Amino acid sequence: MCHNVTGYVNGYILMTKRSSSITIRDVARKAGVSVATVSRYLNQNAPVSEKLSERIQQVMDELDYVPQATARHLALRKKNAIGLLLTNIHNQFFAPLLAGIESVVRDQGYNLLVATCHPDFRNEYQFPLGDHNADGLLVFADSLNDEQINQFYERGFPMVLIHKTPPDGIDVPFVTVENKAATRKLVDHLITAHGRRRILLMRGPVKQEDSYWREVGYRAALADHGIEFDETLVLRGSFEREIAYDALQTYLQNPDHPPFDAVFAGDDDAAVGVYEALTEAGLHIPQDVAVVGFDDSRMAPFLSPPLTTVRAPTEEVGRSAARQLFRLLENKAPEPETLHSTEIVLRVSCGCSMLSAAGK
Repeated sequence: MCHNVTGYVNGYILMTKRSSSITIRDVARKAGVSVATVSRYLNQNAPVSEKLSERIQQVMDELDYVPQATARHLALRKKNAIGLLLTNIHNQFFAPLLAGIESVVRDQGYNLLVATCHPDFRNEYQFPLGDHNADGLLVFADSLNDEQINQFYERGFPMVLIHKTPPDGIDVPFVTVENKAATRKLVDHLITAHGRRRILLMRGPVKQEDSYWREVGYRAALADHGIEFDETLVLRGSFEREIAYDALQTYLQNPDHPPFDAVFAGDDDAAVGVYEALTEAGLHIPQDVAVVGFDDSRMAPFLSPPLTTVRAPTEEVGRSAARQLFRLLENKAPEPETLHSTEIVLRVSCGCSMLSAAGK
């Protein structure tokens, strides 16, 4: 009878005696355990209770799964490398993230491989990073879509998500920051401390979770003060300097554009584009238009005027994600969710004076 290879997990190639679409996830689901538990059972280098072992083996027998031990050495061969998938590498946000990840990877004696990947990239056999060249994978935001994350998950490949929650039914660890409450507090500050009520939103990338939750916080702050959400005060900023600049410049060139007295730029890179567009239009920050950002990037205090923003611990996010990935590699249970707190940093761009901002 012919055997068909369907994938491998921690050193075992999983084989079925019949052509089938059954995956390791199906084994885990039928056994009522996680994919990680099935992986530990197959690899036999981490404890699995006798009861669970019997259940997993019974399901594998029912599904005709046969571990091929002769492939163990090839599949277990360490690459001593960690992969990091990013959507791009030119945004200033990524420098501290990379620094945090690299510090942990270096301490562990591993190499860090970095590649960019767009979620519309579909061919799983041409992913720039994966089990062919890395021992585990860090995935930033929407550099992989849910289907692609599921492909890695079903192969049992160690993976941690950054600034993204896993798809439903997939127990992949993730690390992110608090977005909603901080944005709500920041927009509330514009309204209560500076009387700004026509606050333009530079919307972040479509479908990115940071963008979604920041907009939720923005809308909540408006609702708190009885200000109706106005779609004409929303522009596409995409967390990118050039995109934010182009969008706001086009908006300002329309003599009939709706008036506004403040901008929530979405993030600090977009805020730089907002600064440029406002300055070219002869508008002064914060006298004519207040501007606030998110992340507290290294350039934020050096802009003119210094940027009021939300401080996100981006470097620590990188360290946390890398630590969780090494826990997986060491067959230790990772933290399923790591949520880092954020805080408001008041500077001059919102309308605060240097003295009052320093006193906050």
